[in-house]
Amino acid sequence: MKKKLILPKFKNEDEEREFWAKIDLSKYYEPSDLEEVSFPNLKPTTHAISIRIPDYLLNRVKEKANEINVPYQSLIKEYIKKGVLSSI
Repeated sequence: MKKKLILPKFKNEDEEREFWAKIDLSKYYEPSDLEEVSFPNLKPTTHAISIRIPDYLLNRVKEKANEINVPYQSLIKEYIKKGVLSSI
């Protein structure tokens, strides 16, 4: 640790947000100070969307989901994820 970080008392979230946006933490911490942490109960934020899919395609997805015993919306998310990640 280079020098001790002293946190001020914040009046509101905006003030705190501004503080963290401007501060350079490399003045206070060395890489050896860092610890790996895990947030096992943290879930990614999701948003409901609406898309139009032809009936025949939706039926095929539902059939496939039924075959592998997963919800069809979860299967659609996996297909989208694979498609996006394969294009990177």
